[in-house]
Amino acid sequence: MFYKDWEPIYRKITKDFNFPERNEKKAANVLEKLLQHKNLFPLKNLENLIADREVFIFGAGPSLETALIKHKKDFSNKLKIAADGATTALLKYNVQPDIIVTDLDGKVIDQIKANSQGRIAIIHAHGDNIPRIKKYVPEFKDRIVGTIQIDPKPYKNVYNFGGFTDGDRAVFLAHHFHAKKISLLGFDFNDKIGKYSFSKDKNLKLKKLKWCKYLIEQLTKLNQNVFYLL
Repeated sequence: MFYKDWEPIYRKITKDFNFPERNEKKAANVLEKLLQHKNLFPLKNLENLIADREVFIFGAGPSLETALIKHKKDFSNKLKIAADGATTALLKYNVQPDIIVTDLDGKVIDQIKANSQGRIAIIHAHGDNIPRIKKYVPEFKDRIVGTIQIDPKPYKNVYNFGGFTDGDRAVFLAHHFHAKKISLLGFDFNDKIGKYSFSKDKNLKLKKLKWCKYLIEQLTKLNQNVFYLL
């Protein structure tokens, strides 16, 4: 997805949440600067990793732990992408994600640990996570890709693949790099919040989940290889 396709949706999101664009640009600038000193993961390598692969994406919903147990044989040899806090659940069940998509509001120490063991970290900047970017990004070793929600053209180290929440951004990432099939586990849209979301504001989280559901549904209209496994 190119930014010109994403921008109209993003404008609706910023209006709904009252996100000032100046804060989005500030966050992008902070992440861009910090990543100048990191060993970044090349996009071509990321495409080679995802393209034509069957991908399992793990959300942090209430069904996550059950799904990890029930479907372990299904995803054991497949490419695995964890959405932020879901990383903690995967490590608990001895499942190593290949990629972590995060805006750094989960249990970040687990994500840093996984990254130090060779997992790719897709670190996202938006207007209200600047303190977490400054605190945690220096702790990640390498194999990092930076993402933002605004126009990426002025930047060299951050990209926009589409998506808003960690969960749907992971789906957009897999779609952007041409995954053959995308299966979703731990994605729940039933007004309940999973413990691995580490959310402190239930109403805000539920509002974000509504957007997550909407964005995934819109993407399935373009890519019919997206499936739910609840």
